[in-house]
Amino acid sequence: MTQAMIAVQDLTKTYGARVAIDRLTFSAQKGEILGFLGPNGAGKTTTMRILTGYMPPTTGSAQIAGYDVVENSLEARKHIGYLPETVPLYNDMSVLDYLVYMGKLRRVPQVEDRAWEVLERVGMEHRADSFIGSLSKGMRQRVGLAQAILHQPDVLILDEPTIGLDPTQVVEVRRLIQEVGKEHTVLLSTHILAEAQQLCDRVLIINQGRIIAEDTPENLQLRLQGGARVLVDVAGEAGDDLLERLRALPGVRLANRLADGRFEVVAEEGQEVRPAIARTVLESGYGLLELHRAAMSLEEIFLQLVQEEAEEAALAEPEEAKAEETALEPEEAHTDEEA
Repeated sequence: MTQAMIAVQDLTKTYGARVAIDRLTFSAQKGEILGFLGPNGAGKTTTMRILTGYMPPTTGSAQIAGYDVVENSLEARKHIGYLPETVPLYNDMSVLDYLVYMGKLRRVPQVEDRAWEVLERVGMEHRADSFIGSLSKGMRQRVGLAQAILHQPDVLILDEPTIGLDPTQVVEVRRLIQEVGKEHTVLLSTHILAEAQQLCDRVLIINQGRIIAEDTPENLQLRLQGGARVLVDVAGEAGDDLLERLRALPGVRLANRLADGRFEVVAEEGQEVRPAIARTVLESGYGLLELHRAAMSLEEIFLQLVQEEAEEAALAEPEEAKAEETALEPEEAHTDEEA
């Protein structure tokens, strides 16, 4: 088995009584884009700051390319390229001068040639002599990504890389992330669930400092949805007769008519019902305009997971209260006897 480029075990960070992250355990392999998803304040940035050596964990461990981020911090950081949410750039330097300066700090050999390589990689060679202070936010993100890959790190850590960009810039930055992800391990933090769905091979969903789900976007959809969801659009006004026939098909768990007039059919887990749906529509005398499988979005998945977690916590509270009550009983009884 190959060594994981990112390996995190029971990572915990507390600030006084507040727990920012709680026993996080996960890993990422070479060439994998791992999405780190959750709402603002979930603990994503704290985790990334620990991984990049910015702060130590309270307990637990983390390794980058086999180096512990606390015990071998300098070695670990050599293998990391980091793009924080707010990119620290020098506005009075030109783009090329900034990259050469950063390359010298990183002791990159033939640094000027390498700076031109990464400029071409991020599509910024035509702005090499521009002052950074004159660039748009999208261009500045590209410069930040260029400095992150300048020293050819094994691991790229990107914290909300598309936040604040306009739609065109978002598309450009996402395309760059997909390209660099072919050669690097990428940990991508985002609260934009559609972004993770588009870019990531695997996702971790974090809420209140804890991982509540970990899988590929496709597997999460199947796991929570239970069975395939099929949308059906037919020509003309379909009556209740068609709805009843769809509900009666083998392998169909439920069928409903949506507000826009289409039908929604949910299959039992592992059942393929699309051919039977198509035959039923045609045999019922309707024209079939559209039939396609509709997956849950990551947004729907996230909301469902958070809701399930809240329900589990609510159910656990009475049990905890009962346990506390039971623990107090002997003491109280003892006090009564003494009295």
